[in-house]
Amino acid sequence: MNLNSAQNDRAAGVLVALAAGDALGAGYEFGAPLPDGAEVTMKGGGPFGFDPAEWTDDTSMAIPIAEALLDAGPTPAALDAVVRAWTAWAAEAKDVGSQTRNVIHAANQQPAAAGRSEVTAEDFAHAAQAFHERAGRSGGNGSLMRTAPLALAYLGRKPADLMTAAGELSALTHVEDDAREACGLWCVAIREAVLTGTLDIRTGLPLLPPDRAALWLERIETAERSRPRDFAKNGWVVEALQGAWSAIAATRAGSKGPGHLRAALEEAVRGGNDTDTVAAIAGSLLGAAYGFSAVPFEWRRNLHGWPGLRTRDLMTLGIELAGGNGRQIRQWPRTAHFDYNGWDRTDVLVRHPDDDGVWLGGVGSLERTAELGIDAVVSLCRLGTDDAPGITPENHAAFWLVDSASVESNAYAGYVLQEAAAAVERFRAEGKTVLLHCVRAESRTPTVAALYGARAAGVTPLEALERVRRVLPNAHPNSAFRQVLAAESDEITA
Repeated sequence: MNLNSAQNDRAAGVLVALAAGDALGAGYEFGAPLPDGAEVTMKGGGPFGFDPAEWTDDTSMAIPIAEALLDAGPTPAALDAVVRAWTAWAAEAKDVGSQTRNVIHAANQQPAAAGRSEVTAEDFAHAAQAFHERAGRSGGNGSLMRTAPLALAYLGRKPADLMTAAGELSALTHVEDDAREACGLWCVAIREAVLTGTLDIRTGLPLLPPDRAALWLERIETAERSRPRDFAKNGWVVEALQGAWSAIAATRAGSKGPGHLRAALEEAVRGGNDTDTVAAIAGSLLGAAYGFSAVPFEWRRNLHGWPGLRTRDLMTLGIELAGGNGRQIRQWPRTAHFDYNGWDRTDVLVRHPDDDGVWLGGVGSLERTAELGIDAVVSLCRLGTDDAPGITPENHAAFWLVDSASVESNAYAGYVLQEAAAAVERFRAEGKTVLLHCVRAESRTPTVAALYGARAAGVTPLEALERVRRVLPNAHPNSAFRQVLAAESDEITA
């Protein structure tokens, strides 16, 4: 499916924000609700001893769904691949939900009994149904937490088909109607958010039978009158959905975009109990509405987890799933090298006028990082996976900025520019030598350099820009970026 720049950013945000919410909540899992305003960080720990910024089972179970859909599309073969990946993951996972673990164990007894070597999705479905009949219920939140990748694979399909597929995916472990319908409603809302940028959990209600739609509407309205801490039984899929939606609804007034995403995920974690799952659920929808660009760099920087993936990997999965053409080895973001051979003046490289520990350059200057002792990079243009040799992932801050004055070209341009300047500042505070670059260091780089210079030298961004121009005579930020600098300058002098 052909997506515009904004939709691409939103597709990239789904799995990244899911994982960010997951890792944010990991250290608080099963704890009591936190006071309003209590600090929430990716501190790690919790009952299962996760590392700081490490995601949990919520994201780990979503990744095989994304990868199988990417390789096989929405087919039975994809579901078989999913359950086999879940089986391998569960064998070594720090945490697996009790219902999910029970189903995985039971399902994997069936192939040997039938003379087969590999477990199938049908084995999982049978085991899940047996669990439901034995327990009398199967409405845990374990299927809702992982369902987001399906929405990306169905962007070009009918919402009704997505609702059905979400129910089938849920039923691999959770067959209860509440679980199946919650997955469907959330997936349809994610699909709508990626395509239009709107946050609307009601989008899927007309696809349910009238009595079930009425029940879910009542539940949604209750969530909108409440806060996450009001849903203490959020291990149940209904209260998990209500907790996630209430976090979004309670923080919606007065904020949007990056501010709303952050406030809502922190609100979800402060709600207590199954914090990682509620925040992961909320994150998948917030990422779909606001995009990769809205996720704070401090959360993206060290985000990691099973099976050895990081932020860029999740971003890549989201973009390729939404594109519908499978893995694109020779295209960004999976390509090893992004081709800038048609550009001139990419080798510019100068020191920042207010901090000689910061280099300002074009994309060609990446070849000199080892020579100059550069150990952190802030990139403002697209790069391939191998285009920053010697720079570790946690010391490479990547931001999406298009050198365009059009409002539609950059989601939250002011926020992203400030985040990039803050990344330079953070790296410098850690004693690192930093390269700040775009393609030719003419618009994006001098804009961020001016924002950083204003902080470093105690001047306004516009004054800092004139200092930058002394070392980068070709610097000419586009009008949209200049407006950001002017607004920041006005705020300082007001």
